[in-house]
Amino acid sequence: MKTALIHHPIFQKHDTGIGHPETPKRYEAVMHALRADAEFFNSLLEIQPEQASQGLIQAAHTKEHFRRVEGAFENGLEMLDADTVISMKSFDAALYGAGGVCRAVDAVMRGEAKNAFVAVRPPGHHATAETAMGFCLFNNVAVGARYAQNIYKEIERVAIIDWDVHHGNGTQGIFYDDPSVFFFSMHQYPWYPGTGSKGETGFGRGKDYTMNLPVKAQTKANEQLAMFESAIADINRNFKPDLIMISAGFDAHLTDPLGQLRLEDKDYAAMTKVVKNWAEEVCGGRIVSALEGGYNLETLGETVKNHVAELNADDL
Repeated sequence: MKTALIHHPIFQKHDTGIGHPETPKRYEAVMHALRADAEFFNSLLEIQPEQASQGLIQAAHTKEHFRRVEGAFENGLEMLDADTVISMKSFDAALYGAGGVCRAVDAVMRGEAKNAFVAVRPPGHHATAETAMGFCLFNNVAVGARYAQNIYKEIERVAIIDWDVHHGNGTQGIFYDDPSVFFFSMHQYPWYPGTGSKGETGFGRGKDYTMNLPVKAQTKANEQLAMFESAIADINRNFKPDLIMISAGFDAHLTDPLGQLRLEDKDYAAMTKVVKNWAEEVCGGRIVSALEGGYNLETLGETVKNHVAELNADDL
């Protein structure tokens, strides 16, 4: 089976203004790189999603947060916080973004594809249940995880692997007391948003179902990769997911202007393979990956292509 590629032209219409790093050109760069090799692009299953409903969004967010994002531009607002800029089409893009991850879950669960990648913007992992922040309006992966659990009886436990250079504080918070979702984040620390220490391991019934791997700036790529492999092995000893989701940020790349880590394309491919091997062992290969950060327009497309190519490779 193929890897599904879920995307929508509305992702390009989320306008963040001149000079903002989370630019529509990110979507252009990713799609250009994926389409540049016709044989490779044709090996993917291209899917266009529908918007997520308010009910699906509210499985991970409060009603008040949904209404605040929905009404923001109508009320004359153009910034939800100092970093999070919106425009006329931003709310639609955010609905299609969350809907895209849900459609990716469908593609994997219905047997249309072996795994899936969502070329989504705006990103999502900083969005908390109550607040938009850090370029993120709705938490795409969190909405997708709840959708998987609510719609498919086979999905009781979900693992979310976040390798963005910034800690996925929103995703962590949404699932912090939930033992059915294991959240793992590997990120530069200390760095925005300031969360993600090793001591943050969950709360109540969710205690020990959160793992943070803070990484110092300028850590060598081979050392970071070894840390990642060890962490996945540790998680696997205690948690067997029915679905694995990846918050696939690419701003820990050596060339990225918003990070200070040293990963290269081959390292992202290697991490993807680690997750593929784990998924094959525990959940029939079910993986849904969604784009988060990555802000060097000259390198982002090729890095994403390497990630998707590894997802699509028949080498297990």
